[in-house]
Amino acid sequence: MSSQSVQTKNGKRIAQISLVFFILSNMIWLVIPFTMAGLWSLVDPEHPWSYPDIFPRSLSFERWIDVWNNTALPEAMFNSYTIAPMVALVAIILAIPTSYAFGRMEFRGKKLAELLTLIPLVIPGMIIALFFSQMLLRLNINNPFIGIVIGHTVMTLPYAIRILSAGFSAVPQDLIDASRDLGASKITTFKNVYLPMLKPSFLAAIIFCLVKSIEEFAISFIVGSPDFITVPTILYSFLGYSFVRPNAAIVSIILLVPNIILMMIIEKLLKGNYLSQSTGKA
Repeated sequence: MSSQSVQTKNGKRIAQISLVFFILSNMIWLVIPFTMAGLWSLVDPEHPWSYPDIFPRSLSFERWIDVWNNTALPEAMFNSYTIAPMVALVAIILAIPTSYAFGRMEFRGKKLAELLTLIPLVIPGMIIALFFSQMLLRLNINNPFIGIVIGHTVMTLPYAIRILSAGFSAVPQDLIDASRDLGASKITTFKNVYLPMLKPSFLAAIIFCLVKSIEEFAISFIVGSPDFITVPTILYSFLGYSFVRPNAAIVSIILLVPNIILMMIIEKLLKGNYLSQSTGKA
């Protein structure tokens, strides 16, 4: 048996093992928890699910109706899905100048500056929230909505900057030079050269900012409590001392499903390979 055939068999075996590991990992980390959350959210209040029952004896949507009608979930959803688009918009606007500098310019201390932009990602969220709330008090910003928008923007800026920096660095210099040689202004060059190629980066940055804002708990809890609630903070209330597993399962699904949809949308949009299309190499 030749060494090439042995390598081929070993390669196939490694691929099969990797596929099995991938399927098992997804079952453990995604399928089983999501299935359990779905079952717990549908447990009939009149027939509790407890040991030794493997599955609930009766399923109904009464828990969903009860949570929607008798808790602050509608208000929390409205707050979360109002804050997230504003955070994404502000983060993208603020990230553009820094991203352009990181992606298109060379200057002393660039590596250090790039490292400093990642600080919000490595510091625990609760620590940032505590110091951030103190800063808001010193600045006399008492509106929890504005405070949470500012806090979420700080937390999402590193994602926007890193994604847009990669997008700016991928724009071919010869197209920029050609646009300038034809007499285009900086604004026209940005509109006709940069924007078409930055579309995937903008979409990815917006989606990541939306997802990060929707699921952010620490700043929403510290700055907004007790009057201003979001979906993560109401989930925390269901997981606190008065632990109500079915209600927590409902809120978990509501928190998880939009994030999955957003990630599916960005994957669908990015499959178009706008950069190669715009350069005529698709």
